[in-house]
Amino acid sequence: MNKLKPVLTKINKIDTFSPYFFLPFILMLYFFVSLFDFHRFEMFKITASIWPAVILAIVCYYIGVYIIDKLQWTIPSFGLSFFGKYVVHFIVALMLLGLVSYIMMMVGGGLGISDESNRRNLDPKLNFFSQLLWFGALLLLSYKMILEKHMTWKKAIVYGAIFAVVMFLFLLMGYRTPLVIMLFTGIIIFHYVVQRVKLTWFLTALFVIGVVFSMFGFLRVLTEDTSKEFNDRSQPDVELSEEEAKRLLTAEQKVNLTPKWIRAINQEAVTGHIVLSTIIEYTQQEGYLKGEIHKGVFNTILPGEQISPRMRVTEVVNSIGVEKGKYITRETRTTTPTFIGQLFLDGGYLLVAIGFLLYGVLISLIYNKVKQGGVRSFHAVAYAFVITVFTVSMHTGLLDLIFILMLGFVIIASAIIKIDNNKLRF
Repeated sequence: MNKLKPVLTKINKIDTFSPYFFLPFILMLYFFVSLFDFHRFEMFKITASIWPAVILAIVCYYIGVYIIDKLQWTIPSFGLSFFGKYVVHFIVALMLLGLVSYIMMMVGGGLGISDESNRRNLDPKLNFFSQLLWFGALLLLSYKMILEKHMTWKKAIVYGAIFAVVMFLFLLMGYRTPLVIMLFTGIIIFHYVVQRVKLTWFLTALFVIGVVFSMFGFLRVLTEDTSKEFNDRSQPDVELSEEEAKRLLTAEQKVNLTPKWIRAINQEAVTGHIVLSTIIEYTQQEGYLKGEIHKGVFNTILPGEQISPRMRVTEVVNSIGVEKGKYITRETRTTTPTFIGQLFLDGGYLLVAIGFLLYGVLISLIYNKVKQGGVRSFHAVAYAFVITVFTVSMHTGLLDLIFILMLGFVIIASAIIKIDNNKLRF
């Protein structure tokens, strides 16, 4: 135990949420955890290796962070500094718009947690604008915490309780992504304002949070009303050779030897690995989509029937899965492609390199703002939000227009809010 203490002391000196550690650590942990697949790779007959793309992504991310860190560049104000004093007012207006939309959606029967078919069929416009409620509340609460001159544990608990209420509202919708973003943004703000979160504490919390959210997803699937067509779980009706059918049956039997609740613990990571591998396999056969996925983010707001980017990803992976006798994603559902996957599908290794280089650049630009303006500034809120959304998108992909608009707003807001040199620095 005495020999272990110096090691733990050194580990805890790492700034858990610095650009050099947080995102790449979560990315590597995500794909490491996915290796415990309980024979699911065999069942889906995974052949393409994901590791060249993953390693390339991390290397390019670090290059982006390192270059901007050394140059000490920050985001320019774009000549809009005059509007900096109105940022908070605008956030309040967005939050109120979100609140009205949320209430209208709930009154209209938008209780998404009751069944997956309800969650997937919420009013798209109201659902879109209701996201502004948690977004505005998160920014305002975080900024208020940042500006507290004497933050006590009592005040921190009050802020935490308000966070919990807003999170509960979106729990009723059945969505995990806003909950994860709020939770980790709040933890980063807590880290800089209330109590430094040691790496060992963070790893413990990460395990608990991961299990809780995994079980939430598991129960959501478990309680589906399978009598509804939307929740249909039938597999493709395809003819397989006797050998292929036997292999698939054997693989399924191996998978079922592990209880469902244990498989559910890392289900999301394993699925992400399978989807990314299948995307790579698809591009080897059919070529890249050359921007179709990312174009679809904006096409979905156009009039007429549009295919969402994630539904297009479902079509892609299932076109490979059907040949092997197994849907990777049910036909009625959309697929989270992982951020590496969405980039690879549109442009291969080149787009993965460019995308993660830009990730590193953006995160480092905002972090430099924090280092200049101090942790008690809006820049710290912007940094916490941006690195959290980017990190969460490692699994979900970044294909929701509302999240892209949120990121754009926060980045511009951080750029135009003036730095007060009297604020507390690092």
